[in-house]
Amino acid sequence: MATRGQAPGEVMTTIGVLALQGDFAEHVAMLRRIGAEPREVRLPADLEGLEGLIIPGGESTTISRLMDEWGLRQPIARMAHGGLPLWGTCAGLILAAQKVVDGSVQPLALLDIDVERNAYGSQLDSFFTDIHIPAFGESPMPAVFIRAPVIRRVGPQVEVLGRLPDGTPVAVRQGNLLGSSFHPELTPDSRFHRYLEALAKERGRLRHGAPGASPRLSRLSNATAN
Repeated sequence: MATRGQAPGEVMTTIGVLALQGDFAEHVAMLRRIGAEPREVRLPADLEGLEGLIIPGGESTTISRLMDEWGLRQPIARMAHGGLPLWGTCAGLILAAQKVVDGSVQPLALLDIDVERNAYGSQLDSFFTDIHIPAFGESPMPAVFIRAPVIRRVGPQVEVLGRLPDGTPVAVRQGNLLGSSFHPELTPDSRFHRYLEALAKERGRLRHGAPGASPRLSRLSNATAN
């Protein structure tokens, strides 16, 4: 039987969540909810056969160190450069960036952006707001910022998907790569996860030469907001 968000007879999309530290469990729960097949990634072997990957929020220095300790840095970078859809949230955005301004973390240098860690303040300065992301439809997206990074520079090939009212970018896309300063997995809104899933499905169609139109990546229906 098809799960919610999955058409009858459709094969589930396998999306990995880096599960070394941080709020990976919330991403896993959201992926199950939309009908994707989540896989917790702790070792290089866990990357085999993935159609997408999420690097979650958490402590970026710890996740960076554990990626090296468990031999995940090079395989993840290689797969992302090869076209694997990858999404970094909060600490994951830091790790996916080209440069971390204070030099405290060695990033994967995937997204052509520069970020500054904890630039919105400490955990006590966490906040909630609504973000308008045109690609996700007209309704605003609830956004939770917890010790969030600020995107200080955006490269010419990077599309800004969403901004704060002051114009600061908080959601970006560069081809198969996504990043968000905030935590969509901590809200009921599933549109960002569905967007990653659509990227994964589109890549699968292209790789296997399957017929049919590409998913509507330019705009997701408001019906996917819950």
